[in-house]
Amino acid sequence: MLPFYVVTDCEFDGPVAGTNSMFSFGSVAVSAGGDILGAFETVLEPLEGAVADPATMDFWRRNPQAWAAATDNPEPAAAGIKRFVDWVGSLEGEPIFAAHPLALDGPWIDFYLKRFTGRALLEGPWVSDRLFRHPPLCLMSMVAGHTGRGQWDCDVEKYPQEWLGFVEHTHRAIDDARGYANLLSFLIRNRLT
Repeated sequence: MLPFYVVTDCEFDGPVAGTNSMFSFGSVAVSAGGDILGAFETVLEPLEGAVADPATMDFWRRNPQAWAAATDNPEPAAAGIKRFVDWVGSLEGEPIFAAHPLALDGPWIDFYLKRFTGRALLEGPWVSDRLFRHPPLCLMSMVAGHTGRGQWDCDVEKYPQEWLGFVEHTHRAIDDARGYANLLSFLIRNRLT
């Protein structure tokens, strides 16, 4: 079976998974050849007992449209995560989690997977039914390696719009995931040889 990527973007109310809550996330599946295979989006209810970070909430107050998209019509987190796991499992191939940057979005998905499914983002090869068959991919690092840019220059605001498929970065999770999926597709199709 061929691998495919699950490009994911998360929105949250603070920097620490569990202390804070993830409001929403969106994922776009991208084939090993760069084709878009499908998309997933959910808005989640806040975690019981979690608190919002004041600095993060200042960002949301300055971005009311993004706030509305990240919080409108939430579902219980357990239900949203189960739907995500089912969606990943419905796609043919060996899924690889990807994010831009992995260090930001990966811990959120890992925490929510562990809390609501008992699974982890990265499980050892001794786990026969792993959700993600291979280690996660950091798209920011991929851009740095592909282009020779410094990591500090690998930011969505510094990329040519063509790399993102002309998808605006809105902080609505599915929009941002689509842009990053287009970025991955662009990099796959324009490999350096």
